[in-house]
Amino acid sequence: MDMSSKRLHGVVTLLMLMFFNVSGAFVGITIGNDMSNLPSATDIVSILKAKKIQHVRLIDSDHQMLTALANTGIEVMVGVPNDQLLRVGQSRSTAADWVNKNVAAYIPATNITYIAVGNEVLTTIPNAALVLIPALQFLQSALLAANLNTQVKISSPHSMDMISKAFPPSTATFNSTWSSIMSQYLQFLKNTGSSFMLNAQPYYGYVGGQGVFPLEYALFRSLNPNSQIADPNTNLFYSNMFDAIIDAAYNSIQAMNFTGIPVLVTASGWPWLGGPNEKAATVDNALAYNTNLIHHVLNNSGTPSQPNNQSSTYIFELFNEDLRSGPVSEKNWGIMFPNGTTVYSLSFEDVATTIPESPALRGVFCVANSSAPHSALKHSLDWACGPGSANCSAIQPGQPCYASDDIVAVASYAFNDYYHRTQSSGGTCNFNGTATITSTDPSHGSCIFAGSTGANGSNGGAASGPVSPDSFASKSQSCWLTHLVAALLAILVM
Repeated sequence: MDMSSKRLHGVVTLLMLMFFNVSGAFVGITIGNDMSNLPSATDIVSILKAKKIQHVRLIDSDHQMLTALANTGIEVMVGVPNDQLLRVGQSRSTAADWVNKNVAAYIPATNITYIAVGNEVLTTIPNAALVLIPALQFLQSALLAANLNTQVKISSPHSMDMISKAFPPSTATFNSTWSSIMSQYLQFLKNTGSSFMLNAQPYYGYVGGQGVFPLEYALFRSLNPNSQIADPNTNLFYSNMFDAIIDAAYNSIQAMNFTGIPVLVTASGWPWLGGPNEKAATVDNALAYNTNLIHHVLNNSGTPSQPNNQSSTYIFELFNEDLRSGPVSEKNWGIMFPNGTTVYSLSFEDVATTIPESPALRGVFCVANSSAPHSALKHSLDWACGPGSANCSAIQPGQPCYASDDIVAVASYAFNDYYHRTQSSGGTCNFNGTATITSTDPSHGSCIFAGSTGANGSNGGAASGPVSPDSFASKSQSCWLTHLVAALLAILVM
């Protein structure tokens, strides 16, 4: 490789890293294979394209899938299955062979970005615990040898059971049984710039809690003021169980004296069908959970203790897996049947944080009817922020339009955002009689409603409130990035 080629390779690599770092959180999906009739690889990729899914986690490294994913741009996480972990963790040459056959052979056509080594190894096959760290190290050495260590990162998904007493999040710690291995694992992640992989499943937390937590808390639905969940040590309020799980992971990492390791959620979802004793496994709950999860992640609102660190998440899962063992619910986490029909519809596209200005709606607001029963308002609010696709990030705890004791104000923001988003395509301001049109601007302080003609009116009716420090940082970063790109490109012509 001559000097100019080396210079080009270095610049391109640096640009890839920068764009990776400045991009927001994403939502992908997991594809399992424990089913009687797995669709063909080409059919699966067609489904991914149709649903505009740009990130996929494969439980294994199926070669037909990797071939079908070539030249699609879809980012792929491949997996070393648990039954292959022992061989990979005991032999450096076996690990190198695995990388060559399952990763290097498909790059660059197939955009492989992660290797998940095993799945919940420490809690499901503890006898293999001693080979987990060697497997990570051997695979990393193989990536280095193939010059792929920049593009492909390595980690291992962990179960929530690894965290002892996850609530309150501020005092969460990892199970002390695995302290030595976890220390080595976290050091590996720190050294390689990789993420802590966590299977975060509020469904299990809700069911296991046996009524301790309300269902609304698990489903990202709004809580009544007297049902707010607070961490007594930090006074941080948690509006959903997902954030509490993520913060418990961050605090467990910090308890082992590590920082700067992001949490990547490798599985999160909700079963849509269960047995007679699995009352929470319903289509309505599955749709609500996954819809709200997608909105939450793509809004980049972070968590109470990590407001600037939104965890990218893989929905579990694309297809039902009828061969999975366990109760009925274990076989029914998919959003689709293997024959390609849909259980329920999800949109994986980003939810816009700003609303294109409509002159006809300037000074027009859709607000909650103050005389409507609070139970009816709450039901309408849940719909607006869930299936209605309103951007409700500004009414989350700590945000400018949050009001824990005023459901009318909170619902008004959500109703108005929905109305301004959808009115041009037929959306109405009704919400089963709980909303009404007004010309009185409900904006207050730094909480700016879409359609406002106030100080922030020039934002085209932006419904996300004032510009946050993150928004300012993003704009500054964009400007800085433009200048840096120009400087780097200048290097190429030297």
